Amino acid sequence: MARGHQKLQSQQKNAKKQAEMKKAKGHDQKTAAKAVLVFTCAVRRSQMSDPKTFKQHFESKHPKSPLPPELEGVEA
Repeated sequence: MARGHQKLQSQQKNAKKQAEMKKAKGHDQKTAAKAVLVFTCAVRRSQMSDPKTFKQHFESKHPKSPLPPELEGVEA
């Protein structure tokens, strides 16, 4: 039964090590920045964070294209 006890100790040690590594990693700026980019231009596939910026981009870069439905009520 020594192996069973060793296995349990090894699992606990590994869980503790993983928790410490997760704490040490801290806040990841790259994933946080990606979470903010929710609007994507259908023409260029560029991403924007808010609808106002997205509308300004669409009006200046794609004036001949029809406005996407998600930008209908947005004021620029």
